[in-house]
Amino acid sequence: MRELADRVAVITGAAGGIGRSLSELLARKGCDLALVDIDEAGLKTTAALLGAARSVSLHVADVGNPSDMKHLPEAVLSRHRGIHLLINNAGAGLSGPLESYGLDDIDWMVRVNLLATIYGCRLFLPHLRERRHGHIVNVASLFGLIGCPGKTVYCASKFGVRGFSDALRAELYGSGIGVTCVYPGAVRTGLVRNSRATDPRKKEIEAEFLARRGISPESAAGRIVRGIERNARSVRIGKDVYAADILTRALPAFTSALVSRLRKRVPFL
Repeated sequence: MRELADRVAVITGAAGGIGRSLSELLARKGCDLALVDIDEAGLKTTAALLGAARSVSLHVADVGNPSDMKHLPEAVLSRHRGIHLLINNAGAGLSGPLESYGLDDIDWMVRVNLLATIYGCRLFLPHLRERRHGHIVNVASLFGLIGCPGKTVYCASKFGVRGFSDALRAELYGSGIGVTCVYPGAVRTGLVRNSRATDPRKKEIEAEFLARRGISPESAAGRIVRGIERNARSVRIGKDVYAADILTRALPAFTSALVSRLRKRVPFL
């Protein structure tokens, strides 16, 4: 999607982090925005940062809840003239050994990270097809490229986003609708602090690590928007992501052993 001006973008997870930064950048690019999040106060803060330059609508919804999602396209179209760009950015974290998770934790993780992405694509795709031109962005993770101890279900959900995006891209080939899968590494967002974890101490260490070493959400948003403009198949954000991608492709057995050994040295794994 080379031209973003005067397009309507739907962004989930827009109450903070990468979603908020994407909202600000796309508004500067001339997009009208439909912002979606379960956090109403955060959505209002994002909207206040955007000012009155563009048409902005706020939609409070649990993206992992099919009932909420079923009504979302109609709600967006009641406020905007169409839908051109869908960014499935909403996500959540879950950390700890697999045996420590309750079944409710597992269900929640899969719904928010994977099913919400599938729901969004399924429900908004007919409206993108009406225009025979549009773009979908699905946000996966570094952990959609490499398996990591302590993040088994999180990895499963993000590997699922990766596979789903690859299949959808092939399905939409020649339709005029692009699909970009995004793999962020360490980004300074509230994802970890807002996540579920069975060890609060490790969760705090990981959050502090991201605060010190993560790239800014503004930088991540810039990379994503450039990917949209180039109709990129994928966008990798961070040196850690490039390293993981190369290692898992070239030396999969070595990489698995290396990650297992790192668990003894990285305090939040």
